[in-house]
Order: sequence, then structure tokens, then C-alpha cells
Amino acid sequence: MLDETSYTPEEIAALLKISKLKVYDLIKKGEIPSYRVGKQMRVDSSDLEAYKLQSKGVHAKHTEKPIASAISTSSEHATAGRQDAHLDAARGRSVIITGQDISLDILAKYLERQATGARPLRSYVGSMESLISMYQGESDIVSTHLLDGDTGEYNIPYIRKLFVGQPVVVVNLLSRSAGFYVQKGNPHKLQSWADLGKTGIRLVNRERGSGARVLLDEQLRLHDIRPSKVAGYSDEENSHIAVAGKVAAGEADVGVGIEKAAQIVGGVDFVPLIQERYDLVMLKRPENRNWIEAVIAILRSESFRNELAVIHGYDLSRTGEIVYES
Repeated sequence: MLDETSYTPEEIAALLKISKLKVYDLIKKGEIPSYRVGKQMRVDSSDLEAYKLQSKGVHAKHTEKPIASAISTSSEHATAGRQDAHLDAARGRSVIITGQDISLDILAKYLERQATGARPLRSYVGSMESLISMYQGESDIVSTHLLDGDTGEYNIPYIRKLFVGQPVVVVNLLSRSAGFYVQKGNPHKLQSWADLGKTGIRLVNRERGSGARVLLDEQLRLHDIRPSKVAGYSDEENSHIAVAGKVAAGEADVGVGIEKAAQIVGGVDFVPLIQERYDLVMLKRPENRNWIEAVIAILRSESFRNELAVIHGYDLSRTGEIVYES
């Protein structure tokens, strides 16, 4: 009997002990067949087993396992696979969009409507991991908000160092306010980055490579505050909402993140400290031209801007502007 179990990319990443971005890359390259249920990508157990066998250098038809046997002997399955392949070809290749902001989900929705031959997939990872995934060829549209403390510039210094000799285009998505999540009434009177050096303050941090973590680390460096002296520095969460939630629950006194999360969580106050630029990075390759042009057109469209304008905390004054090109 054919196993009808299916998996999400996240579940496959856990099973194979690889990153989610690597799973998306395998799907994009067609090494692991996939299909969509709504906006959720799914992979059948049989296709995952076939990929594992191929990775071991064993063809599916040489095994007596029921799943592999069903793959090699079922003409119905083979016909369905060919139909899926033709359907994927008609839809175009997958385009992986990385980042956690809701504006990226809206962008993916608009891009899916365009006749660009691109099928947008979302991967919810931080800024640094996103850039590295693009460098490794595992993602296509990367969002980033990385502050360079020495220049005060966002994103470009990191992109220049990583993509040496590779043509890229960087387009502004939006700007947004970043700062402290503090408990209601701000009992510790935290008003500046230097206040993180106060004794008796417990921090909740973001994971390494996230834009908020880089922002914090740069500010600690600029204010000569040793991370080891900040209580809770090693206490990590993987989203703005999770950080704000810990502060709201009284498990920490302060966390670094964006204003919107404070409004979603409630129970915390927000202290604005910096306006960060949130950009999209795309590699300028001939095969990417159509959907790059589509992305820029979407960002500059009135309908897209109107949809983002109702979300509090977004500055759209530079949305769609090319801020760097190599």
C-alpha cells in the first residue's frame, strides 16, 4: 500500500538535519518533487524516500521497500509525476523570498499574481542567514536590515563584502522604527543604548545573524559594553514577537526589536532608538530579469503601497527606490 504521508519543508529539514533553505533549494532544483496545498508546500513520503535513496547512490527500483516499489512499479504514479512536472514547468520555477516581515508575505502574494514565470516560496530566516543563503545559491529575494556601526549605513557594507564580483540590485522595501521593548511604564528608565550597561537589567536577545542581534551587538561595541556583562545576553528568541512576549511576561526587562511587534503583543512599551532601512537584495542574472522587474514594479505600484500604508510603523517614502546596484 502506498504511503500517503506528506511533509512540509520544515519537517523535512528536521528529518534530514539540514537547513530549511537547503530544502527549498532542493525543491527549486527539482531534486525533491513538491506540490502546494494553498500556499503550503508539501512533499510526499514516497518522493522523500526516493531522494534519500538517490543520495545514497541506490535507484528506487533496486530496493524491495514498499514505498520504493510503489514508485518504480506504479504507472499511475509515474503519469501523475509527469503531469506535475508539466504543471511546474507551466507555472515557472520557484523563487524563494527570505525574511520575517509581513510585508514579504504581501509581496509574495502580488508576485504570484504576475505572469512572470515565478512561483514565490517563503522562508522565515534572519538577515545574515538570508544573505549567506543567496551567496550559496539557495535563495532569490533576500530581505535584510543589518547596521554597520562604523558607517551608520544599513545593508550595503555587508553586501559589498559578501558579493564581490557578483552583480546585485538592492531595492528599498520600507523603513521602520527599531528600539527597546520594555515593561509597562518603563520602570528601569531605559532610554538609550548606553542604558544597557546598567546593573540589574536582564535582556532577552535575538538569534545570531538576525538584524536585531547585529543592531544590538554593534551598539554594545560602540558604547564599549561587553556582552558578557549584560545579563540574559545568551537568552535567545527567534522573532520580534517572541522577544516582546518575554518582556511582557516579566521574564526580561528589555529586548531589541521593531515597533510593530510591541503593538501585536501588547503589555509592553516601545522606546524608539533608530530608523532602520529594510531592503531587498536580488542577483542580476539574465534568468532573473523578468521577476526582478516585476518585483520593482510591484514595490512602486499604488496598490502595494496602499496595502502597506495601513500597517502602523512603516515608512514608505523610499519604497521601490534602487539604493545600490553593482
